[in-house]
Amino acid sequence: MTVELINPEGLPKPDVYRQLSIATGSRLVFLAGQVARDADGNPVGAGDFAAQVEQAYLNVGAAMTAVGGSFDDVAKLTIYVVDWSADKYPLLGEGVSRAAAKMGVDPVKPITLIGVAALGEPDLLVEVEATAVLD
Repeated sequence: MTVELINPEGLPKPDVYRQLSIATGSRLVFLAGQVARDADGNPVGAGDFAAQVEQAYLNVGAAMTAVGGSFDDVAKLTIYVVDWSADKYPLLGEGVSRAAAKMGVDPVKPITLIGVAALGEPDLLVEVEATAVLD
């Protein structure tokens, strides 16, 4: 595998993400932010934060498959959430867990979570951007 995920000594060791990824592959993949749209561009999960997280993660997985990789090759995620508050953590976890189960992957990656006022379209609640490394 081209991406090794670790929590190094001297830093907190969160359960839901890793502090660091070490990438040893030769091809970098920079994926545009993925949102709750199906392959035909139709909205998924209107008003349902967990469902939108799930779809965005599934879209990251689909994009990685299309370039000969998988979600396991993701080295870093940036997650943009409209009107973020700590009470959304369980729903974020639910959506991530459902997507991971469908893809058969460990979704734990280094992440940056950013609360935003709005995204590109008014119905979007979350956007997930990925950087990956392939051999």
